[in-house]
Amino acid sequence: MGIQTQLRRANTVFRFVALGYPVLFGALAFDALARPLWAALLVAVLLGWTWLATEWYRRRGYEAAALYADLGVTVAAVAASAWALDAGGEVPISVGPWMAGAVLAWAAAWGRRSGAIAGAVVSVAGMLFRGGVHSSTVNETVLLVLTGFAAGHLVRLGVAAEQRMREAAERSAAARERERLARDIHDSVLQVLALVQRRGSEIGGEAAELGRLAGRQEEALRALVRSASYRRPLDGQRDLRELLGRHEGPEVTVAAPATPVLLPAETARQFAAAVASAVDNVREHCPEATRVWLLVEDEGDAVQVSVRDDGPGFAPGRLEEAAAEGRLGVAQSIRGRIRELGGAVGIVSAPGAGTEVEMRVPRTAGGGAGGDARRGR
Repeated sequence: MGIQTQLRRANTVFRFVALGYPVLFGALAFDALARPLWAALLVAVLLGWTWLATEWYRRRGYEAAALYADLGVTVAAVAASAWALDAGGEVPISVGPWMAGAVLAWAAAWGRRSGAIAGAVVSVAGMLFRGGVHSSTVNETVLLVLTGFAAGHLVRLGVAAEQRMREAAERSAAARERERLARDIHDSVLQVLALVQRRGSEIGGEAAELGRLAGRQEEALRALVRSASYRRPLDGQRDLRELLGRHEGPEVTVAAPATPVLLPAETARQFAAAVASAVDNVREHCPEATRVWLLVEDEGDAVQVSVRDDGPGFAPGRLEEAAAEGRLGVAQSIRGRIRELGGAVGIVSAPGAGTEVEMRVPRTAGGGAGGDARRGR
């Protein structure tokens, strides 16, 4: 039962209780009423509509047709009260708090802006049919508009909190299930693969190759279990660890903080694409056995990822030569993406010493220095 359902039920009780206002004041001024029978009929109609509207909301929720009809009947009731509840005074008796029922329904269904608009519509009707602008109608306007705005705001906050609680519960349940699966995999598949790897290395020959393949599958399975444990964050953000963890395997090691490294979703996607280009360059230009290490560092106002390999490296100026030849993989796929994110790239390499690509992106768009990073300029 969400906050909207709770508010609907509370509004139902409120509307029936609020009918006591015109009944009480009408009874006290009954002898002075110009049309007592019409006043009684108006109260009966309001009672019937209150029951019908609450049943409509209960059965079909906050449908637009029900909300507009509720507001229309409320405006009509305000107009009718000026005629039926005329007691000979300067200001006819009002239907009072009952008017707020439709305003609360609009606020619960569509938020604070709609709640304030509904309150303003009912208030304008009061001014038109109950003697214009005076202290009574001004007080009603302030109360109705503030009621609609405040109720809508609280409902929106409550709905957002409920959504977060549901997602947190779902993530918690999923994490427990992943932990259970990880234990089962560790107690069965991973141990068998480790045993095959060890025994294959001991036997040698073709068994050694079989052991090596089993070792690669063990590492890949461990990486899969780890990457499955990443949690999807809220509010349009992504955990960079989740995106980079997909690279982990027999030749690629990912080292990242234990806590989520959150970035705006598009920033995280572009950052991960730049890292993927760096990893692909290693696979394309280096021997098959080359190892790659990804290091993720969360610096608070910025995030840095280093891609290091133990490949053959390259001579100074080689990147400039490649760009001049029209091979723009590094220039566009890596430097171009990071530059668009307001970040910086540094590349350090030497023949026989491997290569390190350092990428740093600020959390605020445009907040970092463009060009190359502090190393390898």
